[in-house]
Amino acid sequence: MGARIVFVGDDFTGASDSLATYARGGLRTRMLMSPQAGTTGLDVLGLPTDLRSLPPERARTEVARLWPRIAAEAPGVLHLKVCSTFDSAPHIGSIGAVAQALAERFAPDIVAVIGGQPSLGRYCVFGNLFARGPDGAVHRSDRHPVMSRHPVTPMGEADLALHLGRQGLEGLSKLGHAELADTAGCVARFRAGPVLCDAVSDTDLAQIGEALRAAGGRQLLIGASSVAEILGGDASSTPPVPAPPPQSSGLLFFAGSRSAVTQAQVGRARAYRKLPLTPEALASAEPVETAARLLKDGIPVLAHLLPELDYGLSPDALADRSCAFIAAVLARAEIGYLGLAGGDTSSRICSGLGFDTLDYESTLGAGVSVCRAGHPDPRRDRMRILLKGGQMGAEHLFDRFAERVGAGIATS
Repeated sequence: MGARIVFVGDDFTGASDSLATYARGGLRTRMLMSPQAGTTGLDVLGLPTDLRSLPPERARTEVARLWPRIAAEAPGVLHLKVCSTFDSAPHIGSIGAVAQALAERFAPDIVAVIGGQPSLGRYCVFGNLFARGPDGAVHRSDRHPVMSRHPVTPMGEADLALHLGRQGLEGLSKLGHAELADTAGCVARFRAGPVLCDAVSDTDLAQIGEALRAAGGRQLLIGASSVAEILGGDASSTPPVPAPPPQSSGLLFFAGSRSAVTQAQVGRARAYRKLPLTPEALASAEPVETAARLLKDGIPVLAHLLPELDYGLSPDALADRSCAFIAAVLARAEIGYLGLAGGDTSSRICSGLGFDTLDYESTLGAGVSVCRAGHPDPRRDRMRILLKGGQMGAEHLFDRFAERVGAGIATS
């Protein structure tokens, strides 16, 4: 039998968070870079993608590519893992287009959107999304200091039913916070048609989970790692078997996100030699050679894009250029530890580097996971990869990763 749950991540960083959440819930979980990779004996199978950076037609093509693997698993639950902030648009990263493409093939009995993830400070009430900001305050998503100014998909609508309806996921009825305690009523609503569920607390998630289990049938669940929190069991009491370390202790961090949160993390990092990548530098060989030389000397490197500059590239092309930079560095220097900040760029980098699998290893904060990568090349096999979305992680996260690696402090 195949995995009973399959999740499709719309980017690598978000998918790695769901990988971690399912694994911490005691479920045997693995994420595949290629849908052709073989694996057995799983409760949960993850398929990461870069759907968040694709226009609708390319997204539908990607779903068609993934579908044979999903169908082979024959899951009871299909989880479309989206960003907890739901930042998306009809023309790029359309959650509605992907949900429609999956529903046409999966033919679910139940379609439900889980609107919040309280563990990350994301709250959905009366169908409207709120999120905690860098200032610690909770903001409506269309007034959020980061989400409302996203460089690709700024949130201009807090009502998720309206937001997703504009992307083609129409007819969502709102299942409010005050209704979640009525399990029988929730079951009836789930069976009647697509539902948008409020989620303000862990109690809400538990009540949604109870109603979904009672409803049964084939379920298409759309949401962040709150879906994994709903579906996960009790954490296993058996400690994981320690895995062998990577062949190299070299540490490279690449910050492709230009969000204010990531830029603050770049500014606070002290354990690295920093390489700011201007548009001209990203297109030249010089920073590649500089990074390789530093890594060979045992100095951790933090390469990062600059938020104030126009790179003159589409998000897709910028992700490709970023991947080419990382691949060029890896061709010249041994790296055992790779940090990636930014969903769109990390998706392209991980797929472009040819990894087969990702297994959860540890967490460095909410929404930030360290994974162990599988690769046919022994030099890249067992590489540890930190994956984080642009808006995730504490200010000192980059240095915490360096401390975990034991890389020491680089001179500035």
